[in-house]
Amino acid sequence: MTNKIAPAPWHLTGQGYVLAVYLPTRFLDQHSFIPAHLQNSRRGRIAYIIFADYQQSDVGAYYELLYIGGSLAFGEQRHHSISKIYVSSQDSIDNGQKNWGIPKEMAQFKVSYGANNQDSISLTTPTGDIIAQLHFSHHLLRFPVSTKLAPTRLITLAQDWHNTRFFFAPQANGHLKPALLKDCYINSQYFPDIAQGRVVACFKVTDFSLIFPVPKTQVL
Repeated sequence: MTNKIAPAPWHLTGQGYVLAVYLPTRFLDQHSFIPAHLQNSRRGRIAYIIFADYQQSDVGAYYELLYIGGSLAFGEQRHHSISKIYVSSQDSIDNGQKNWGIPKEMAQFKVSYGANNQDSISLTTPTGDIIAQLHFSHHLLRFPVSTKLAPTRLITLAQDWHNTRFFFAPQANGHLKPALLKDCYINSQYFPDIAQGRVVACFKVTDFSLIFPVPKTQVL
């Protein structure tokens, strides 16, 4: 049962990491947790992984780890779609599914922002199984980024959830630092094993501001 009802739009702030990983096509096709009716339409060789430490949101503070495994065909349009995502808040799960069709699941997170620019993130299932363990290092130099100049179609996400199709384009700004994924362990039962590919870009986001808008919807 939802404890807090928080309709779109949401305004969120925090920090996190963004990775782009080059992976084999067969892996992306078969291990991206894509819904069966969309699986054959998947395209692209790059997967995106985002860890977010939401320090403020419309449902309070929570952690998140998500995966996007390329673009999918939603009718005549192609969009990226979140196919696997864990969060640390039941209110985030309930409202994220209802507002945007995002398939959020529960996990327990342990996050450590250590000395010498070293950060660690670990996730376990509610029953204690390891989902992922990620270890990062990052540089001191940072630079500003914003989605304001990006074409809307490129940042629009699409999600199918319970006979409804959702389209929405999150807007974000903040600062990035170059970073490295120094080590990772992924339990492929629960999350795509990105160690099967090559990290081509990795950044720490030090202070983002994010808006998740009211989506456009279609009944399937």
